[in-house]
Amino acid sequence: MAMKDRPEERGNQTSAAFRFAVAGLASISTICLGASQAFSCSLALVLAMDGSASVDAREHRLQLNGLADALSDTDVVQAIEAVGGIWINSFEWSGRYQQLQQLNWQFLNDGASAATASETLRKTPRGFTEFPTAIGYALGYASVQMRQAPRPCARKVIDVAGDGINNDGFGPESAYNAFDFQGITVNGLVIAGPNTIPARYYESFVIRGPGAFVEIATDYDDYARAIKRKLLREIYGNGYAALR
Repeated sequence: MAMKDRPEERGNQTSAAFRFAVAGLASISTICLGASQAFSCSLALVLAMDGSASVDAREHRLQLNGLADALSDTDVVQAIEAVGGIWINSFEWSGRYQQLQQLNWQFLNDGASAATASETLRKTPRGFTEFPTAIGYALGYASVQMRQAPRPCARKVIDVAGDGINNDGFGPESAYNAFDFQGITVNGLVIAGPNTIPARYYESFVIRGPGAFVEIATDYDDYARAIKRKLLREIYGNGYAALR
């Protein structure tokens, strides 16, 4: 779970750690990629954004713009370039059958491709406003998306963001039993607020796989900081996570 220090302190620590680590992690990534020539890319990433009824219009916009800002952020672009590019896919989820594709599979390898993805996200209208929180179904949909990735990648990561626990349909455990998650790591981003239950739920039931983690946004205004840090951790893998 993310550290409990203040958001501005976390931002400063993240920036300092990033500047310190870029050169070394880029070298590590190059070595790893050299040893994994069977793969066409370092990372395939599926992003699942909460669009359930608990998320109001302002909060949804903070999520969408926060992700768009993070993808085009200089630090994130530098990370993408350092690992040789990543494949990315993003969708909004809420109820059992409410999943809206925001960003179909795109390959990001520089500032221009990241900017294009960011603009696509910003222009995506919200799909749903009145449905509950079906995390199990979101995970199932994400698994299907991952299996449709255009190229084989060394790492496969699903990134689930939300502010609540499953309250519609089957839960995460059933999704993991019913769908193919072999070789996939599932991480969580919890928008916590004063309620600690969602973070504990994600820790216990949602995250899965080697190195899986939960990133905490203190509220929706903190989402942009949290998703940037999360993307950096996911792009670089455990090497960046060790610098927490």
